[in-house]
Amino acid sequence: MPAPNTIPPAGNNPASAFERLLTIMNTLREQCPWDKKQTMETLRHLTIEETYELSDSILEGNMDEIKKELGDIMLHLVFYSRIASETNDFNIVDVLNGICEKLIHRHPHIYSDVIVENETDVKRNWEQLKLKEGNKSVLEGVPLSLPALIKASRIQEKARGVGFDWEEKSQVWEKVEEELREFRDEFNTIENTAIDKEKAEAEFGDLLFSLINYARFIDINPEDALEKTNKKFIKRFQYLESKAKELGKSLKDMSLTEMDVFWNEAKSI
Repeated sequence: MPAPNTIPPAGNNPASAFERLLTIMNTLREQCPWDKKQTMETLRHLTIEETYELSDSILEGNMDEIKKELGDIMLHLVFYSRIASETNDFNIVDVLNGICEKLIHRHPHIYSDVIVENETDVKRNWEQLKLKEGNKSVLEGVPLSLPALIKASRIQEKARGVGFDWEEKSQVWEKVEEELREFRDEFNTIENTAIDKEKAEAEFGDLLFSLINYARFIDINPEDALEKTNKKFIKRFQYLESKAKELGKSLKDMSLTEMDVFWNEAKSI
């Protein structure tokens, strides 16, 4: 039986701590059956999962969990770099130097003589620099696979970065009301008549897009807002379920009036 590997000591500064992670990653990649088998493709869905776990921890404000999830993501970044180094495509040094050069280039107001007045100027310069780097559209940086709600926010932020935006939030709210009227016209709940689902869906999409736009103007992150509402609903619904169980009932056997009593109780907790 081979002797166990020497455990590298904990680092007492960023450089030594990062070096420790690299050493462990190299050892696992060379000796652990699971780690040896992984590819970028097999890690991809795990990385997505870790990112969502970090997002949950941030919304919950749990700093211990945030720290743990950041470590998990850091491991994945190191893992991808180790895999790429085996085929001589790039290594962790290339990755780190690459992001450093990018940050220096994208911040000429810090590392050069460009003058900015505010955050808006910084964002506008950022997008203009990306176009100079070869991007054909300011929207190219928005990943195709982003969830639609987040994608809408990023599209709007990118467009704003080059000056394509409303001037006043009152104009955006007028657009929300316009889209709401158009959606209502396609989905007439009062007359309960048949609707053109395709047109109604398009109008609903326009309404959501305008609401996300308004949220941006009043500095609300729509993804965070909706997720907090999801969590609130889950908490209240699970309270309703627990109360039904205490009564020996199933929710489907309860009236809406009975359920409303417990729902209102849950809102006060």
